Amino acid sequence: MTAIARWFRERVPIDPEALRELTNEPVPYHMKRWWFCLGGTPAYLFLVQIFTGILLAIYYQPSAATAYESVEHITRSVPLGWYFRSIHKWAATLMIATIILHQMRVYFTGAYRQPRELNWVIGMGLLLTSLGIGFTGYSLVFEQLSYWGATVGANIADRVPVLGSLGKQLLLAGGEYNSDTLPRFFILHVAVLPGTVMMLLAIHITLIRLHGVSELEPAADSSPGSQPKHFDFFPDHFYTEIIMGLVLMILLSTLATMLPATMGDKADPLTTPEVIKPEWFFYVTFRWLKLFGPTFAILSMGFIVFTMILWPWIDRALQRITGWKEISVYIGIVATIALVGLTIWEGAVAH
Repeated sequence: MTAIARWFRERVPIDPEALRELTNEPVPYHMKRWWFCLGGTPAYLFLVQIFTGILLAIYYQPSAATAYESVEHITRSVPLGWYFRSIHKWAATLMIATIILHQMRVYFTGAYRQPRELNWVIGMGLLLTSLGIGFTGYSLVFEQLSYWGATVGANIADRVPVLGSLGKQLLLAGGEYNSDTLPRFFILHVAVLPGTVMMLLAIHITLIRLHGVSELEPAADSSPGSQPKHFDFFPDHFYTEIIMGLVLMILLSTLATMLPATMGDKADPLTTPEVIKPEWFFYVTFRWLKLFGPTFAILSMGFIVFTMILWPWIDRALQRITGWKEISVYIGIVATIALVGLTIWEGAVAH
């Protein structure tokens, strides 16, 4: 074993002690609580997405003539195909949900403030890209709801001033849904958007390592004074992430078994469903459109997203103008109530 270790060290000259020192950074004690270390959860779920997505891509055929039948074949004929498709679906749902929760945690604890403003922007990029992955993946099944949901989504993009028409054509590979649309969604779903996520995630983690994990203010930290302020990343925090991964795998398997992915009606371009309902993470968008109409809704949603991206600087300006340090907390509470309320409202509409 010594000879093997010596042979390996000669060809991969990495000092184990230097590597341990590089990776074993002190982690603030509040990260012992899962709520404060949510960032690892969507990262794990993203890995599950990649693994199950590769398995599904072996059988999936991205064309309007064969997509629905290939998904049906995966679900009903391929051994364990229904299981891995269901795992893929639920992992996507939980991934987006945990990214939203992670952004909320960062927002309400003020972890986006100087000097971490750029990492908040990267986090917003990860959220928007993940929503794009969810949208394109939902469309690949080529069911009635996914087909018409994609059509409505493209029409919404068309309403964006100046670049809307170009955005719609780039999304649909033409002026309307056609034979090239599904292959384009497939490329976006399996290559372009996941590649973007990996690039943003690398930058995100690098900035975290450079700045360190944000500390809670003493008044906000409820841990007793006798507890240590930090603990080692390895093995303590690493073991915590491993345990969370196992818990998530049990949860995913339970959801996949009890609530497996099903097959709806095949897409019919000539028959519009009575109710077009997207995935839950777009409920807010649909309800907003119904309330205010396309033009105002699209402009206002664009303004809201732009405001969220620039929030670290807006928050600083609001504090300076009002002299109220926690003004962002109350704005966040109102926004959260509005988002949850609109989501429940749209979800209550019958399919």
